[in-house]
Amino acid sequence: MFAYYFMLGVRSLRRNPALTALMVLTLAVGVAASVSTLTILHVMSADPIPEKSSRLFVPQFDNGQVADYTPGEDPGDMQMSYPDAANLLKSGQGERRTAMYGVPAAIEPPRKDMPAFSATGLAPTRDFFAMFNVPFLHGQAWSEADDARGADVVVLGRETAEKMFGDASPVGQRLMLMGSPFTIVGVTDTWAPLPRYYKLIGGNRFGTPEEFFIPFSTAIRHETQHAGSMSCNANRDPGFASLLASECTWIQFWFETRSSGDRVELQTWIDNYAKEQRKLGRLKRNAPNMLYNVNEWMEKLKVVGNDSKLSAWLAFGFLVLCLVNTVGLLLAKFSVRASEIGVRRALGASRSEIFHQFLIETGVVGLVGGLLGLVLAFGALALIGMQSKGMANVAHMDWQMLGLTFVMSVSAAIAAGLLPTWRACQVTPAIQLKSQ
Repeated sequence: MFAYYFMLGVRSLRRNPALTALMVLTLAVGVAASVSTLTILHVMSADPIPEKSSRLFVPQFDNGQVADYTPGEDPGDMQMSYPDAANLLKSGQGERRTAMYGVPAAIEPPRKDMPAFSATGLAPTRDFFAMFNVPFLHGQAWSEADDARGADVVVLGRETAEKMFGDASPVGQRLMLMGSPFTIVGVTDTWAPLPRYYKLIGGNRFGTPEEFFIPFSTAIRHETQHAGSMSCNANRDPGFASLLASECTWIQFWFETRSSGDRVELQTWIDNYAKEQRKLGRLKRNAPNMLYNVNEWMEKLKVVGNDSKLSAWLAFGFLVLCLVNTVGLLLAKFSVRASEIGVRRALGASRSEIFHQFLIETGVVGLVGGLLGLVLAFGALALIGMQSKGMANVAHMDWQMLGLTFVMSVSAAIAAGLLPTWRACQVTPAIQLKSQ
């Protein structure tokens, strides 16, 4: 019986084609707006590195002053000072460790026909690439020896490398960076999903791909200032040494442990380290020392901001508005079929059978609207990807979103069709037969 009613529903699409087209388009626009917004929200809020997110940790110390301090308040500092970062790098804790900070630089290409240009990079240690599963298109990360001696080596991002060298491998070539010659040792491949990774590691505040990577020790040796703002005015001091000795929080730090169960041991070590620093007079507040895994750190940074969540609610509101319009269109479509319903009731069809028939017809409308909504959603996501490079690898639809599109569309159509279908079932056969 379902198959029969389904075929009736397909045939009914040709009745009142104008009303049918309006219903399908209304549902399609509402579903496309909702699904495209939810797709971006879903991808951005998902675990960016699920295979090891429970083994990557960010430590956080409270380096603030005692004045105006309220016990238990959030320190607000997302990063740490250089003395703490240097101590943690030497600690031997975890399987891998990396300190990093964003660095600005002028790049002078080896090509004479290309002028120098400004770029934003990241200064991590070698472990960074293995910790965050950074793929390489050419070459590899620098060596531990390069880290130790602060060698002038650089890993380029794919776009930066192609901008200067095309598709050829630039490994082994040299370029001028920050006024000094640097040797290119590798080129990273496209790293997706970029916005979540780059906001996660704090490389730059825009969540866009890094254009180059240099060793942390090299950036320090060249006295390279932080690309963003710091939580103190030490960067205005003419001496870079005073910045390194200060409690200015400007460095991001990550640990990688062998298993998630090592978190307790790492937390204990962090607490003991902070206790020692308080005895030395460095950490003045007796605040708890935090340790965040990847998902907790994303929540802390509000990678998915309240504005994105508000957009999702607005998209749902738009879908509800489309449903209200669809209810009106279905009432108009079903009202002109009163005579058909009267004849069917006179021939023995029950109200339940009429209800099932018309509800399945609305489901068919929803299915067609879902297909059109899917096309519109793909178009919207493609347009978002073209307009924003940072969103290029986020604006895509996975199988979960594909399934959600059809579920939302059919469910929305059925929900909108409940009232018109119920009204259709109330038709009195005798009155319809007499009037016809």
